[in-house]
Amino acid sequence: MPTTSPHNDLQTETRWHALSIEESLARLQTGPEGLSPSEVQERLERYGPNRLREAPRTTFWQMLWEQFNNFVVILLIVAAVISALLGDYIEAGAIMAIVVLNAVLGVVQERNAEEALAALQKMAAPEAHVLRGGTRLTVPAEEVVPGDIVLLEAGNYIPADVRLLETVNLRVEEAPLTGESVPVEKDAESVLPADAALGDRHNMAFMGTIVTYGRGTGVVVATGMQTQIGQIAEMLQSVEDEQTPLQRRLDDLGRTLGWAALAVCGLVFVVGWVQGNSPLDMFLIAVSLAIAAVPEGLPAVVTISLALGMREMVKRHALIRRLASVETLGSATVICSDKTGTLTQNQMTVTRIWVADTVFQVEGSGYTPEGHFLLDGKPISLDDYPALTTTLWVGALNNDAVLEVHSENGERPRYRMVGDPTEGALIVAAAKAGANLQDLQRAYTREQEIPFDSTRKRMVTLHNVERPRREALSPFTDENARRWDVALVKGAPDIVLDLCTHYQRMDDSIAPLDEAMRQRIRQAIDSMSADALRVLALAYRLLPEEASEDKGILEHVEKELVFVGLVGMMDPPRPEVIPALKTARKAGIRTIMITGDYPKTAQAIAREIGLLRPGHGVLTGADLEGMSDEELQAQVERVDVFARVSPQHKMRIVDALRKRGEVVAMTGDGVNDAPSIKLADIGIAMGITGTDVTKESADMVLTDDNYASIVAAVEQGRVIYSNIRKFVYYLLSCNLAEIAIIFLSTLFYRTSPLTAIQLLWLNLVTDGAPALALGTEKAEPGIMEQPPRPPDEPVINRFMQFGIAIQTIAITAITLAAYILGRALHPEMPQFAETMAFVTLSISELARAYTARSERYPLLKMGIFGNRNMNLAFVFSMALVLAAVYVPFLQTVFDTTSLGWRQWEVIIPLLLIPSVASESVKYYLQRHKA
Repeated sequence: MPTTSPHNDLQTETRWHALSIEESLARLQTGPEGLSPSEVQERLERYGPNRLREAPRTTFWQMLWEQFNNFVVILLIVAAVISALLGDYIEAGAIMAIVVLNAVLGVVQERNAEEALAALQKMAAPEAHVLRGGTRLTVPAEEVVPGDIVLLEAGNYIPADVRLLETVNLRVEEAPLTGESVPVEKDAESVLPADAALGDRHNMAFMGTIVTYGRGTGVVVATGMQTQIGQIAEMLQSVEDEQTPLQRRLDDLGRTLGWAALAVCGLVFVVGWVQGNSPLDMFLIAVSLAIAAVPEGLPAVVTISLALGMREMVKRHALIRRLASVETLGSATVICSDKTGTLTQNQMTVTRIWVADTVFQVEGSGYTPEGHFLLDGKPISLDDYPALTTTLWVGALNNDAVLEVHSENGERPRYRMVGDPTEGALIVAAAKAGANLQDLQRAYTREQEIPFDSTRKRMVTLHNVERPRREALSPFTDENARRWDVALVKGAPDIVLDLCTHYQRMDDSIAPLDEAMRQRIRQAIDSMSADALRVLALAYRLLPEEASEDKGILEHVEKELVFVGLVGMMDPPRPEVIPALKTARKAGIRTIMITGDYPKTAQAIAREIGLLRPGHGVLTGADLEGMSDEELQAQVERVDVFARVSPQHKMRIVDALRKRGEVVAMTGDGVNDAPSIKLADIGIAMGITGTDVTKESADMVLTDDNYASIVAAVEQGRVIYSNIRKFVYYLLSCNLAEIAIIFLSTLFYRTSPLTAIQLLWLNLVTDGAPALALGTEKAEPGIMEQPPRPPDEPVINRFMQFGIAIQTIAITAITLAAYILGRALHPEMPQFAETMAFVTLSISELARAYTARSERYPLLKMGIFGNRNMNLAFVFSMALVLAAVYVPFLQTVFDTTSLGWRQWEVIIPLLLIPSVASESVKYYLQRHKA
């Protein structure tokens, strides 16, 4: 068996779309009759099965190790072990419970990245129809080999990448792979330029796409990982999972705090020992201080805050698959959005109709048959415009699409289109005018047809009418005839117009089609095309009674047609997209459209929704091919729309943005979006129209496919990050104060005002419920009017550093003051001073939690008791502090004594100082910022 597959060489070196049919067959050493059984077996052994290769999965133990391979977590485990050795099993158990909970949540939430390839496998066709030795066979898709001749029919999945040999009206739905919003017409005879974009390779069909119309045959040129979908799978495997900005910042913070705390604790131990204190006592204090200083609540609060945020996002139709992604979305600076199905509805809709020099607008969007017909912006009655009705009826009869209606338990009907989206748009437009398709088809029975094909660019149907119904289709009636035929034509406007000799006036009368009217029709075509509408022309011809007897007449009726009208349609924008884009722009978030559709279409949609900004341009995939990565990085800042791009182009665009320091969110629904979704800082998949591949690659799935849900998720992400910052702000001001208190009292008084067990209890009280309550704060006013924070901004910014310094000084000062005053009041009993210091520090930190609810806004504006969870946390923690002071058996454990009113008279005024200082800092910073 050769080590290098010749087929792989062919795939990497050969542009099959640039070869003729004969050249392709010759290179693959096959023929129209297909391969022999022995050749199939030999190639199956040489090239392997036609399936996608999976990357090695991350094992459970590897994922578990990743959860523990974190500096803060390791430090917490060491602290728990030391606590247990010192006999403090409660603290040790609490710390280990936090560590284990964090690890379990992490493993459960993040076991998803490798599911993308499994989803890709599901998309592969389970069976394939092939010609082998001239015999038609049905074989498992994974047994298809290069050189096989495959037969393609409507409804079939393409089993591999094929060079088409024959096409009969063949159309393939390639939206999941290329982003093309309508099925692509295929032409086997064409030979294309070598640099043709993926979506322009009309002589090729690709694995995982589906035939929607017609039939064809093709020769397999690529299987398994060599197919286009296989290359996407390869890209998915090559994208490494990276830490989110939050993870990086918190790791850095935890590492800094940990080493700083260890250094200070070591210094406290050495200073106390040198001053003559007992080495064992100083060791206990140093260890307790280390445990107090380590932010043990940080992983738990972050995890719980993210989990609560995830629950809130589910209410807003956003399902988070990785906890840390919640925060990342809040820091997004750019949203790269697919067009089809994301910014638009992926439902072709008739929006404009030209009839007899009159332009009508059609309301409504999608496949729901609701909406008025407008003239000059005002609703009209179709009875006053018979020619408009004729246009709609022609479009509905010359049609193979079916509009299905589903309604359960009296709910609002749901509509589903079966067939070509373009024909579906015509069916819906007629339904808006009151047409009943079944009644029309019974009244005008289809006798013959010539299907649409890429050469003729039109479809012709011949209808027989037994009982003329003027009310149904007035221009086709003849009161003097009992039986007659009508030929209906739908197709490319220029082709149909050339076949017409007459046109229909608005009153249904027929007039000769002179050159002036032809010119006006061409101007209408140009106007619609300039607005990126897909334009079809409609016409008919009445036939005499005897025509029905000649079954070949259909081929001769395409002359002397009556031109009825033009229909313009588009895949309309989602109605909620425009306000969502405005909100995103107000929040400082840029949106870029990245699509496989044509530039003119993409540009028109971008203009309509306000995405394309003045002075910004449009680039195509062909433009990107001629650019280096450095040139793209320079250009990407001034481009709002990328059209006709491949999956590789999407990855280059995302990579260029990230290299410019942007935090990129990538949205999409097709297989073609999966690699770039995984590469982006956060990938967002559509839950309804999205493929399994995209969902498994994404960090977040929108359950309602609503672009507005992205904006809501961004807001929630900002809320969560803000709450995490509040906790860190609160935690550091308390922990640094504890360190300063121990260090200064040891340095100047050669003793500590707090015992080891008091420090541990205090740490459990302040790092517990109040910190968790901060994680449940609602959004502050104006949170979506602030620009995204810089990706490199640390969790503790300059303003927070200033606030922490003030709080550390204030809490340290009042605690030492309470200790000094307690010693002065009760020199004979040090327990009073230590208890006063313990109570002052504990309650001041609990009060400090209220002022930490906002970095910018005063407590009165936020509402002092506005956070119910904070109120409960304060009461609970206060009860724990007072229990340590007044419950007799706990007094022995914590070395405290009961305080009377005399001591409380000293403590209460001191308690308010840190809170007043915090509110004063907010006032100062607001004025300083202004």
